[in-house]
Amino acid sequence: MNLIIFFAVLAILVLSHEFGHFIVAKLSGIRVDEFGFGFPPKLFSFKWGETEYSFNLIPFGGFVKIFGEENNDEFLKASEEVRNRSLSAKSKKIQAAVMLAGVSFNFILAWFLISSTITIGAPVSVSELPERLKAEETHLAIMNVLSSSPAKKAGLEAGDEIIFLSTATSTIQAESITVENVQGFIASNSDQNIFVGYKRNGMASTTNVIPVAGIANGKPAIGVSLDMVGTLKLPFYQAIPEGLILSVKITYSMCLGLVDFIYGFFTGQSSVSNVSGPVGMVGLVGKASEDGLVQLMNMIALISINLAVLNLVPFPVLDGGRLFLLFAEYLRGKPLNPEVVNKMSVVCFALLLFVMAAVTLSDVVKIIFPA
Repeated sequence: MNLIIFFAVLAILVLSHEFGHFIVAKLSGIRVDEFGFGFPPKLFSFKWGETEYSFNLIPFGGFVKIFGEENNDEFLKASEEVRNRSLSAKSKKIQAAVMLAGVSFNFILAWFLISSTITIGAPVSVSELPERLKAEETHLAIMNVLSSSPAKKAGLEAGDEIIFLSTATSTIQAESITVENVQGFIASNSDQNIFVGYKRNGMASTTNVIPVAGIANGKPAIGVSLDMVGTLKLPFYQAIPEGLILSVKITYSMCLGLVDFIYGFFTGQSSVSNVSGPVGMVGLVGKASEDGLVQLMNMIALISINLAVLNLVPFPVLDGGRLFLLFAEYLRGKPLNPEVVNKMSVVCFALLLFVMAAVTLSDVVKIIFPA
């Protein structure tokens, strides 16, 4: 079931990205030869108008074949009238617009999904909400559990809602359950057995933990990070601008994260194991779908923004690389050597496939040998 949901999500992401290239090219009078879902070899296809729509064997992606994007034999042998409908015959501004359209539509998809979740009711961190917005149904939740910590051994998990904490002499509950109060309660009851009441998927349970020192700034702790969370629900006309603001913030954070990750490769702090590929994404999408429609929509939005950011990296075969080459042509005042560009694209595509294979292998290893 997770695999079916993943391919459905992938189809949405690919179609939105490639539809961006497709529609802007069409509106600009450029001939589009093929709209492909997945990568060759081709399974089947059909033609509608002048464009072939193909479905290919390797489902991790898609493409739009725009006439004149490559100086192949068909382009070189075409008449001047036909060449006038090629991508290369258009102005640099139109070419840039076609290349940017894919990531733009990924961002628009994310904006729409985030705005929709805010309309339905989106889970949010109360501490990160601006003063103009108020969350409903607020409660204290566990955001992360450290491995080998007392909380982990007690069976607590990320997402659990804390209801009460109790020892033989004191208890906190109801309005007293805040991040500061819970941290203070745990720190002041070092080496004591603390009963923890929590909710998971609507079911109430209890467990017990004993705080230990050395986990958080030398203070006794149980190995969890906490936050007050609630539900943000707005009318759609208000959700649209708020969704845009949140989408921009997420995009900015992902850009910073990508820069840090790339920098980490040169300092030895980043590795392939820190990222997830298609295999890892199956599990993440499946888990989000189990948590409900809102979580699935948020996951799709995050992946869509992530694809947009990655596609802007100035690497040949990616949109950012094509924009970089287009800018180089603009500075040079004449087209780049097509043979050099084609060879560079082949090498970079092979390198991209190698990276995808390495990430996929890492995903498989993490499934077989979980940490």
